Amino acid sequence: MTTNMQADVMENSVCDEAANQRELKKQWRAHAIARRKQTSKEERLEAGRKLAEQARKANLIHSFTTVAAFASMGSEMSMMPMLQALFDSNCHVLVPRLGSGMDIGWSELGDIHDLQDQTNSDGSINTHRPQEPGNSANGPEALKNAGLIIVPALAVDQEGFRLGRGGGWYDRALEYRAAGARVVAVCWPWEPTDKPVPHEDHDIPVDGVLTPNGFTAIRE
Repeated sequence: MTTNMQADVMENSVCDEAANQRELKKQWRAHAIARRKQTSKEERLEAGRKLAEQARKANLIHSFTTVAAFASMGSEMSMMPMLQALFDSNCHVLVPRLGSGMDIGWSELGDIHDLQDQTNSDGSINTHRPQEPGNSANGPEALKNAGLIIVPALAVDQEGFRLGRGGGWYDRALEYRAAGARVVAVCWPWEPTDKPVPHEDHDIPVDGVLTPNGFTAIRE
């Protein structure tokens, strides 16, 4: 077998493995979302309240710092209590600003009430987009100011690999994080797993996982 042939075989093997990981992600994602849909609005709000409480207990929130968080949607537990806890600690809060498509951007959130539903071209609420502030968006480099970055996850394994909703938005965004910034994934209590989460080379592991039951550091 020639060197070129060996290289082709290796490239095909890498492509096959990447395709396998993407298919596994789809299967894991479908199962996770189906399980989440069994939760009620009241359960999601209560889980969010406990989440904020656990963040305070774990000393994740430090006053007068910049925190990148997110606005919850769908079957995610409510992030409203967490956002309020950040404001109560006088934190400077950033939330994702998708803009057109999956463009990376962040907006400063001055108040919980600044969050607005995103609409479709016909004026209906876009349920596939999180709420965003109405102010102007900052570029991806705004993330460099955040010491704590809170990201959503459908699953997190013991190596810190997380399963997102697809699209790789957060993995691309995290390329702009500051050295030493702590990345914490938020998920339901049943979603941290001892099984390896399917992942690809571009996936960035998190430093810890926060659930309504507590915080677990993965790496210091």
